[in-house]
Amino acid sequence: MPRMSPQPPTTRRRSLLLYVLAVLVALVSATTQPAVAADGRPYTNPLKSSKGADPWLEYYDGNYYLVTTTFTGVLGMRKSPTLAGLATAPTVQVWSDTTSTRNTNIWAPEIHFVNGHWYLYYSAGQSGVACCDSQRTHVLESAGTDPMGPYTYKGSLTGSNLTPGGWLIDASVLRTGGKLYLVGSGFVNGSTQSLVIAPMSNPYTLASSTFTVISSPTLSWERVGSPVNEGPEPLYHDGRTFLTYSASSCQTADYKLGQLELTGSDPLNPASWTKKQTPVFQRSDSGGVYGPGHNGFFSSPDGTENWIVYHANSSSSGGCGNGRTTRAQKFTWNADGTPNFGTPVALGRSLPGPSGETAATPAAYTLVNRNSGKCLDVEGGSTANGTNVFQWSCTGGANQKWKVEDQGDDTSRLVNVATGGVLDAADCSTADGADLRQWSWLNNKCQRYRLVYTATGDYVRIVNENSGKVADVADCGTANGADVRQWSWLDNTCQQWRLVPTT
Repeated sequence: MPRMSPQPPTTRRRSLLLYVLAVLVALVSATTQPAVAADGRPYTNPLKSSKGADPWLEYYDGNYYLVTTTFTGVLGMRKSPTLAGLATAPTVQVWSDTTSTRNTNIWAPEIHFVNGHWYLYYSAGQSGVACCDSQRTHVLESAGTDPMGPYTYKGSLTGSNLTPGGWLIDASVLRTGGKLYLVGSGFVNGSTQSLVIAPMSNPYTLASSTFTVISSPTLSWERVGSPVNEGPEPLYHDGRTFLTYSASSCQTADYKLGQLELTGSDPLNPASWTKKQTPVFQRSDSGGVYGPGHNGFFSSPDGTENWIVYHANSSSSGGCGNGRTTRAQKFTWNADGTPNFGTPVALGRSLPGPSGETAATPAAYTLVNRNSGKCLDVEGGSTANGTNVFQWSCTGGANQKWKVEDQGDDTSRLVNVATGGVLDAADCSTADGADLRQWSWLNNKCQRYRLVYTATGDYVRIVNENSGKVADVADCGTANGADVRQWSWLDNTCQQWRLVPTT
């Protein structure tokens, strides 16, 4: 065989240099590969301990948004950059209705983003009519891309074959095959309470007034207390479409989740849906969790994790009222591609939050006037009753930080972090110009406020529950020390306040 000539010294040096460079490139590449996202901020259930039933939760543009049943004629929403922060986030009123046919018993609100707008679906009843035969489904549309609105009413969604008189609750939007469908719970031609579906021509219009039953409560675990299928919620994964739903009476501890899968091509054909014969999520007596149901789904901020949000009771006799609290937990997927929701987690257990959370969990909020850019401030940080509340340049001081604490009746109290005093309308006056001051908590309406969403950018009006008047900077002043008083709503920027989370 011919003898190979040895490489010249320069060639050997060049080869060695290329080898070293290749090794360095490999090392750098290995160290710069994206790491698995760390767990989010620790959180503890419940996420909402008052009016926490029928929760719907979305993560959008850096924040979580949570909306739940109120049993009144208003809808409140919470917003937080972390899941943990929802537990103490202000409840902001995003909708109220005075129309008598739809201004009571608001249930099961959901928001869905379609074609550049958020659509808020909910069921509501007629004022003065005993609960609950007057429940109908309604839809609102956002002005833009802010999940908190502002919203306008678009109409009612009902069917000609739903009884009694179009009764329909728990509506959600199913998207499949490039089309929209409304799924909900109702009675068709005398059926038991079942899951029903109808096609939509747009997010607020049905393409047909006829609903089709796709699931009825025929299995024994769907009939505890009374036969019920309700709360259908779409879940999409790897090209497959599932519907979870709540089964049995919510009055019982055996309210639970079942599951359908769209195995055929036409969602309007009942034969296209396959029902799992056993529950997929149910009570945990060892964890003290009863009646878990009426859920929603959301993804972690980095999109790598799937989460379920739901309500449950802490007592086996909790029933269908405001004792139900909002809870959330991560879930996984079985080898066959179906969801594995696991077991409901006991309250009070610290859990890692959704992966990809980077913001800090807010501890309190500053209230910044839209006109002046100055903060709501307790003068001098004094703890004395009667201390004036005015505006001042934002310093980050504790006397400019407020906890907005839900009172369970669609109102909140504003508690100053530095002093522990609450925002109070002087002498319970209802007059324009009455002073807003600090006072010890007396648990009266003069110290309760509704934060009502006013404009995109987290601007709210602070409405006193007793007087109906709003927090107003006197004469639209921009100077430090300008007084904050109550005044009739004039829809100006001097009466609008931005909620800014702070640690």
